[in-house]
Amino acid sequence: MTDYIIRVKNLEKNYGITKAVDGVSFNIERGKLVSILGPNGAGKTTSLECMEGILRADGGSIEINGEPLGRSRRGWTDGRVGIQLQSSALPSNLTVDEAMRLFCGYRGIPARTDLLVRFGLHEKLKTQYCNLSTGQKRRLSLALAIIHNPEILFLDEPTAGLDVQSRLELHKIIGELKAGGTTVILATHDMAEAESLSDRIIILLHGRVAAEGSPVEITATGSSLSRITVQTEKQTIAGLSMQIPEVESFHHNDDYSVLFSRDIEKTISALLKTIKREDDRLIDLRIERPSLEERFVEITNGSGQIKEVVS
Repeated sequence: MTDYIIRVKNLEKNYGITKAVDGVSFNIERGKLVSILGPNGAGKTTSLECMEGILRADGGSIEINGEPLGRSRRGWTDGRVGIQLQSSALPSNLTVDEAMRLFCGYRGIPARTDLLVRFGLHEKLKTQYCNLSTGQKRRLSLALAIIHNPEILFLDEPTAGLDVQSRLELHKIIGELKAGGTTVILATHDMAEAESLSDRIIILLHGRVAAEGSPVEITATGSSLSRITVQTEKQTIAGLSMQIPEVESFHHNDDYSVLFSRDIEKTISALLKTIKREDDRLIDLRIERPSLEERFVEITNGSGQIKEVVS
């Protein structure tokens, strides 16, 4: 039986006459990383803040470890949840060391200097917050969010504004947290980030769930074409591309033929038979499904809406 650590059912949140979240339902499995995606105004941050206990929902229910999230939030949020907000800041003159001691003191635990070492901040102990780089501030906020080894970690745009190296380092840290059993809920606009890190993806649109499934499941259900790149010894495919079934278009680049297929199975089967029939020899074959970003654009543009993809 699947072990769900979070259950959200018919969640609603209104701001005046605007429905920010309109009947959202989903479950999050323990120890998994789930990304919540959507364009601006889709309800991502509002949904996260309802689950975090920052906002009170106007309708529906949220369960954490089987316990309803009701009027009293502190009992579970303080001990079980870590939160890195989309936008947050510490007092400008607070040093890294002071911030760690302050947050650990609030939770009644010894200062986690080990985390400052792990996050590459041990040489910045006496540096004031205002003098940290964007990447260092992000790493510090993540370290402060996990000082109590939370069961659940909420991350809202954790890598926004970071350089490539800092982003890769944070991805590595997030992966280690997940490997240690932490359930991670990630809201991001970075499609490549979501596709590489996530076990499951939930796409919100106009406050509702537009798609849900693993990255592979979501990218496999769209109408976008798959790219097949092939190189053969005699390059016979170059003159026979349009004879291969389910090929929408093609082009040739140096020694390679690139075919865009509506049905990978039919195209690949015919492609291999053609190579054999023409007494040619396969040198290289690559298949690329549509990316999550392409599928996301398709869904949010309204041309490929699905309610749910189930594994």
